[in-house]
Amino acid sequence: MEGSKVSSVAVDSITVMAGGKKILDGLSCEAQHNDFLAIIGPNGAGKTTLLRTLCGLTTPAQGKIRILEKKLTAYSRKKLAATVALVPQQMNLEFSFTVEETVLMGRSPHLGLLDQEKKEDYTIAWQAMEFTQVDHLALRRLDQLSGGERQRVMIARAICQQPKIMLLDEPTASLDPAHQLIIMQLMQRLREEEKMTVLMVSHDLNLAAMFASRVLLLKEGRKISSGLPAEIMTPENLQQAYGCTMHVDTHPVIGSPRVNLIPYQ
Repeated sequence: MEGSKVSSVAVDSITVMAGGKKILDGLSCEAQHNDFLAIIGPNGAGKTTLLRTLCGLTTPAQGKIRILEKKLTAYSRKKLAATVALVPQQMNLEFSFTVEETVLMGRSPHLGLLDQEKKEDYTIAWQAMEFTQVDHLALRRLDQLSGGERQRVMIARAICQQPKIMLLDEPTASLDPAHQLIIMQLMQRLREEEKMTVLMVSHDLNLAAMFASRVLLLKEGRKISSGLPAEIMTPENLQQAYGCTMHVDTHPVIGSPRVNLIPYQ
């Protein structure tokens, strides 16, 4: 730990098994308070499994996890849900809930089994909708929204949980560039205004380089490297992870690493 920084997430040598195969293999990593950690790597690297393990949906066979300096196993399911929020890549649209109803679901970790939402819960839900700029859609059904609007609704639901840590699984997938930017700037605001720690899985290396404070590069369930974007996004590291040649230069406006694919010769 550097200086007085507090660890929000500490993963110590975890192994996660599925179907007799190691999905995460002795993985160790850390996210400090107010970090924006981008988790990158090829398909099958274990990125989504890592997020699911951090929020208690998957149990490691070995290793330890600490959330806010406390063992993950010491959290009740309800307390963990009030501390760590997950925005999954896929959302279930089987039921036609309205935006307001969907966002209010984020209050469930703070309610008793038979409790009804109170005025305070509605206030928090509306604040989350205003933060993500979906309050004007409150009475619309999810299946009536665009992909970018639905993604902001799911982020609003997660914000409504009032977590300390936000986990997002490819939140910009299938979105156009304008909506990608909106989502990434929302994450930036969560860090700056709400002081949340953000962990995001992404296949978009350039978005990760632009917005993340740190990057974790995985391959086959193991860590290749972690650190500042400029330290991690090198041609050598990316070649090792993805198995293809990439050119890395510097973005001319914001100075972040810029990754360019090189066609196979």
